[in-house]
Amino acid sequence: MNAQQRDRVVGALDRFRIEVPSWGFADTGTRFGKFVQPAAAKTIEEKFSDAAQVHKLTGVCPTLALHVLWDFASPDDVSQVKALSERYGIGPGSINPNLFQDQEYKFGSFGNPDASIRARALRHVKDSIAIARVLDVRDITLWFADGSNYPGTAGFRQRRRWFEDALQESHEGLAPNQRLLVEYKPFEPAFYHTDIADWGMASLLARAAGPQAKVLVDTGHHYLSQNIEQIVAWLLDDDMLGGFHFNDRRYADDDLTIGSIDPYQVFRIFLEIHSYEHDLRRPADIAYMIDQSHNLKGKIEAMIQTVTVAQELFAKAALQPDPRGKLPAGRVCDRRPTGNRRLARHPRAARQPDAGVPRQRISGGNHPPARPSRRGAGVVVRVSRGPETGTESVLALQSSVLDYNSWMPLFEYQCRECGRQFEAFVTSQRTPACPACQGQDLQKLLSTPGMVGTAGRTETEAVPACRARGGQCACSHGNYN
Repeated sequence: MNAQQRDRVVGALDRFRIEVPSWGFADTGTRFGKFVQPAAAKTIEEKFSDAAQVHKLTGVCPTLALHVLWDFASPDDVSQVKALSERYGIGPGSINPNLFQDQEYKFGSFGNPDASIRARALRHVKDSIAIARVLDVRDITLWFADGSNYPGTAGFRQRRRWFEDALQESHEGLAPNQRLLVEYKPFEPAFYHTDIADWGMASLLARAAGPQAKVLVDTGHHYLSQNIEQIVAWLLDDDMLGGFHFNDRRYADDDLTIGSIDPYQVFRIFLEIHSYEHDLRRPADIAYMIDQSHNLKGKIEAMIQTVTVAQELFAKAALQPDPRGKLPAGRVCDRRPTGNRRLARHPRAARQPDAGVPRQRISGGNHPPARPSRRGAGVVVRVSRGPETGTESVLALQSSVLDYNSWMPLFEYQCRECGRQFEAFVTSQRTPACPACQGQDLQKLLSTPGMVGTAGRTETEAVPACRARGGQCACSHGNYN
């Protein structure tokens, strides 16, 4: 790596920021049940604490995305969020309204045939915009579950007009520095049609809403083999790309850690962004955010893994700002194999292209320690003993500490000495011990499968009901999008 490439990578990492989601630190699950981890955050303060730990170890996650119903149970919570933000040195990030969880939204929100339900959804969005203004947050992200499961049950054109009207009225409530980010998803929970099913629909509705509305691209919200980087290129060209929800998937909206399935795809997306910035000679105004739920991996560990992989791929993409290279005269595309070989070489290169390339420099600041008593012998306890600043390479933290395969599998035990039930990661090198009394006389338990319809059980039971809405749903506390 020459000096010019080194400067390019360092410059890219210095300006790269990615937002972590509050729900990524809480207990989540699937439509079949909710999976509980002993170290999962239970309160908004614990979410800020966990986010501060991730930022402390990566230096690029200064904000925490917040969900209105899950993180703001009452108006007083806005003041609490302000106080927690100051205490932990983590700013409030994008505000996410909830337009899918309440029973009233069974047939949609902005697209609901009932005018009173549409009005309720609009009030909720306006309240969310007001919360964002108080917290001085720019982006309000909108994801809609609206759609239908059977032909003949929904009027497509009428529902589009309802969406346009509601989005326009929402847009009128924005402060001059705020944005509406309109997300799309091809299916789930609706399976016949979804009102905002692809980037084209989201772009049309954002344009109808007003100039401060853009499109939000969730990498998991696409059909298999869909060319996401082409979508990104078109949205960039139309000045309609507002941000990303990054994750990885094997089939659909799997919400896996970045790069766990296809790191080459994220690299190609970053490469398209670098190419756009290279052509315009200025940075693109894009909000990079994570939208993942870690059901098996440890919450903080998985988030750090995702962030460091994103840093690596962003840095590697910066090494080649123009993937097309210099084309022969008269050509508008490169038919030669060299262009593809040059492009494909970077994500498959050594994980550390140059040990001297510094990781994003971690600024000092008020970062209270994580909750070690809830981590047991987990990875974060070991990581937190390391230096708080330095020039570790981008992947040193991940490759040396965050090999998540070494922390599997997860078993449930009951201590015969004190009766405590707990979960523990067990390997051939580790003997589990009771977190309460440190005893090792343990009985291995058979894990209870999750079941829907468990309102009324306590949270320590197998399938706790959704805390946010008093057990009215089986949404696994928000693992819908």
